[in-house]
Amino acid sequence: MDSIKLEEAYNSGNDTIDIPTDGGRYDVNISQRTKKSVYWDDDMPSSVRRCTWFFKRESDSRYVPYEEQFAQQIENEYRNAVLNNTWHKRLEFPGGETIVMHNANVIVHFTASSQPDEWGMVQGEGMRPRVVKRGVEDFATIEDGEPSQVDHVVFVVHGIGKFCDVKFRNIVECVDDFRSISLELQNSHFRKYKDENRIGRVEFLPVLWHSVLHGDATGVDQRLKAITLPSTQKLRNFVNDTLMDILFYTSPVYAQCIADTVGTEMNRLYQLFCNRNPSFQGAVSVAGHSLGCCVLFDLLLHQKDEDIDDTPTQEQYVPPTQPEVIQPVETLNGEVEEDTEEESEMTLEDLLAKVGLKEKVKVFNDEQIDMEALTMCSESDLKDLGLPMGPRKKLQGILKEEQQKKVNKKQSADKKKKAEEERRIRQQIEQEMEKQQEASQQSSPHRSSSMTVDYLLGSAGTGQPSVKYPQLDFQPNSLFAFGSPIGIFLSARGVQNIGEDFKLPTCPRVFNVFHPFDPVAYRLEPLVNAYTSSCKPVLIPHHKGRKRLHLELKESLTRVGADIKHKIMESLKSTWNSINEFAKAHKSSQLSLEEQVDSQMSSVMHDLDDDKSDTASQVSNYEDDMVVGQLNEGRRIDYVLQERPIESFNDYIFALTSHGCYWESEDTVLLVLREIYGPLGMMPQMPGPDSSKNTFPSGPVPLYNKPQSGVGPPPPQFTQAVPPMGHSPSVPQMSAGLPPQSMNRPMSAPPPPSHNFGPPPMQGFLKK
Repeated sequence: MDSIKLEEAYNSGNDTIDIPTDGGRYDVNISQRTKKSVYWDDDMPSSVRRCTWFFKRESDSRYVPYEEQFAQQIENEYRNAVLNNTWHKRLEFPGGETIVMHNANVIVHFTASSQPDEWGMVQGEGMRPRVVKRGVEDFATIEDGEPSQVDHVVFVVHGIGKFCDVKFRNIVECVDDFRSISLELQNSHFRKYKDENRIGRVEFLPVLWHSVLHGDATGVDQRLKAITLPSTQKLRNFVNDTLMDILFYTSPVYAQCIADTVGTEMNRLYQLFCNRNPSFQGAVSVAGHSLGCCVLFDLLLHQKDEDIDDTPTQEQYVPPTQPEVIQPVETLNGEVEEDTEEESEMTLEDLLAKVGLKEKVKVFNDEQIDMEALTMCSESDLKDLGLPMGPRKKLQGILKEEQQKKVNKKQSADKKKKAEEERRIRQQIEQEMEKQQEASQQSSPHRSSSMTVDYLLGSAGTGQPSVKYPQLDFQPNSLFAFGSPIGIFLSARGVQNIGEDFKLPTCPRVFNVFHPFDPVAYRLEPLVNAYTSSCKPVLIPHHKGRKRLHLELKESLTRVGADIKHKIMESLKSTWNSINEFAKAHKSSQLSLEEQVDSQMSSVMHDLDDDKSDTASQVSNYEDDMVVGQLNEGRRIDYVLQERPIESFNDYIFALTSHGCYWESEDTVLLVLREIYGPLGMMPQMPGPDSSKNTFPSGPVPLYNKPQSGVGPPPPQFTQAVPPMGHSPSVPQMSAGLPPQSMNRPMSAPPPPSHNFGPPPMQGFLKK
């Protein structure tokens, strides 16, 4: 598609204008034969050639195009040979280059080191002549091109350093891989919707901030170079260029630089994309890797929702620069514990209804169990009441949370009382000091008096300026965090619990995706609700439609081991009971032995229940019905990838490579596509003979948010989360496609002299 557009512009004489290629991410200047990126800065533009003749060495796996002038000379000689039927010609070129045209299909190129001498021997180290080819029809490596229709735009923010993986690739190269995998998965897993022209493609655009932070404007690199020790230079340079970015983000000065760069760069990319794609009607999402997730989270945390004009208060603000000492406030939503004293306490009926056990109210009433008695019940007691394992775990978690709230309320009241007492004492001391100062000035009028300075305690701490985050010109639909340290950053700032009601102002969905061995990644769900720490993260399905074999084998062995252990302990318990009955029959003082045996057996059985619970949670479905706060619209937040079989042998060895595995992970890309096209009712079809049944399980799918008014085109509005079967939302038709081939193919035999010689088989532009 790109080559055809360039050829049409070349033949029409419009070689001075820029032609967009590669999905609109690059512009090609035909007159200068250069290709420049549109959305980011390149070190130097790439060269472009109009290719008609190609050669391939013996050791090469692909054909290489000749220079245009050299190719034109070969084309002229080929024309003469076809018109005059003169073959087996030796064409001499400057530099000792020789091309022999045996016929239209057999053409070889002898270089200076591979020319045969008068004895027919080839000089050099066994080099053979090059194979020469005319035209590009049978090149299977040339892709058709990307669809012109863009359904969704995702801005990707990189993490620390200029490289994003162990291959030392920058963010542009990694996002190119991510985009290529996305196109492949759309062709394989969304083929049905693609054939119906219901989907186009998803555009991923990188957002760069590292070069600005380490540029000449900040002077960071010069200061680091001045204080860096001369030993182990490569290691120290690596640390200064990568790990130091973490410290810079904790600094208020450089955190402001990073926030401004990321915010303004995304606004610039969004405006530029809308200008170049005026028919774009899709939504926008953001994705981050490593430290980039924290930057995006802080940026989205400080966005203002136009629908709800509510500016963040001091309690809602999480400073990115300095840990905040949280006294009466334990959530990011500004929920002050001491203000909830008048809230009505939860009743037993409300508690049972919350965990789905409303029908068990009569059982609790028959056993005369109220809220106070329920807090003293162990898990074995709840099991004896006939409660299933899932609601039993939820019930214990809620009880712990309620007890913790009572403790926090008491502590907050004590802290408030203590703070008032300290403030009263401090006021008395200040009054005494003022009296002494006045008396001193009256006794010695010429003595210099001391000055007291009052500091205002800001949201970022005393003496620390807060970061002013820029406002985005769009409202992102989702935040995809890959290998995210958001959890540890919030914990380091003193945030113990962000609360179930907390959500980002303008971004309704957050997905925390991580590899199980990633040393930088942390979970988010335990910060939303503490009892979810015992729940396993959601296992992301494999893109081929099943769980990896080694994981299934591991879980099967775990279940078998748990069953064997349970049977052994049951047999042991029966033996203990027999011994106990025998002892009771002969000595009445053995009551203490019976209590000890029962206590030990209860403890062992409790451990077995926990083992079975862990095993069951490991084999959970893709999405369960657990509601985890409003950060992701009630859905699960933590999603874990399946490790490869070779990675399961030693997690320490693959820990470093796992942090950069997301760019080449089909499972990660498929998760992103599923959450983008899911609201449109288009779920991925798993490959296989019966692909209609192999679909991802569909969880609750949210609606798209509209961007802010006045900036860019509005996205489509949906009246329901998932359209019914057969519903096809209107999607713009593809406006670009491959025109019919009008070029001639290479001739297999020389035509008669009267035959009109046609143009080359396929003329076009290829990247050098």
